[in-house]
Amino acid sequence: MTQPPSYPTPPAGGPRPTTGGVAPQPGPHPHGYAAPPQYAPPGYAPPQFYGGPPRPVAPPPTLTPGGQPLASFSDRLLAMLLDAAVFMVVGLVLTVPAAIIFLVVIAPEVDLFAPDGSLGEADFVRDLLLPLLWLDLGIIAISLVLAYVYHVEMMFKSGQTFGKKMMKLRIVPLDPTRSLDRRAAAKRFLVQQLSGFLPGLSYLDGLWQLWDKPWQQCLHDKFAQTVVVKVSQ
Repeated sequence: MTQPPSYPTPPAGGPRPTTGGVAPQPGPHPHGYAAPPQYAPPGYAPPQFYGGPPRPVAPPPTLTPGGQPLASFSDRLLAMLLDAAVFMVVGLVLTVPAAIIFLVVIAPEVDLFAPDGSLGEADFVRDLLLPLLWLDLGIIAISLVLAYVYHVEMMFKSGQTFGKKMMKLRIVPLDPTRSLDRRAAAKRFLVQQLSGFLPGLSYLDGLWQLWDKPWQQCLHDKFAQTVVVKVSQ
C-alpha cells in the first residue's frame, strides 16, 4: 500500500516566506504566528498636512479686581473728545452772547477819541479793559461751575459723562468693595484741571495709561484710586 508523503514540521514562529512570496500583514494571525516587524528607512517621518499659518488669538481683556474689563486707550480718547465737544458748544453759548453785550452795550459808551480826533477823556483801563476782564472772569467762573457739575456731580451718581456713556465706559473705584463717591470724583476733576496749567502735564496725564500696569490708570485715576471699565450699556 502506498504511504502519503510526509511534510516537514513548520519551524517555530510560523512559516518563512519563500522567494518571491509576500510577508504576512500585521494584525492577528492564526495559530499564534507573530507579525513580522515593520521597517522604516532612517530619517523617515510620516507626511504632515499643512493647514496654513496659525490664526492669531486675541489676548483676553485685562480685568479689574472686581472682574470688569478695562477700557481701551482708543475708547477713552473718543470719550474725551466727545466731552470736549460738549464743552465747546457750552463755551459758544456763553461767549457769543457775552461778546454781543460787550460790543453793543459797553464799547459804544467808551469815548476813546474826541470829535477833533484827539484822545478823549475816557480812561482806557477803567472804561474798556476792566469791563472786558470782568466779562472774561465771569465766563471762566461759569465754565468751571458747569465743568464741576458735569465731571463731579453727574459722574459720581452714574460713573459716566456724556462721552463715556456714548462709548459704554464707566468710572469705578479700584477697590471693588467701595462705590464711587463725590470725594473720588472731585479728586479726579481737580487733577485734570490743575494739569492744564502746566505745559505738557495734561498730555502726560492722559498718556500715562499706555504704560501703567496692570490697571491702565491715568494720573488722575491714580490720585482718586479709580479705573475706567467697559460696560454693556
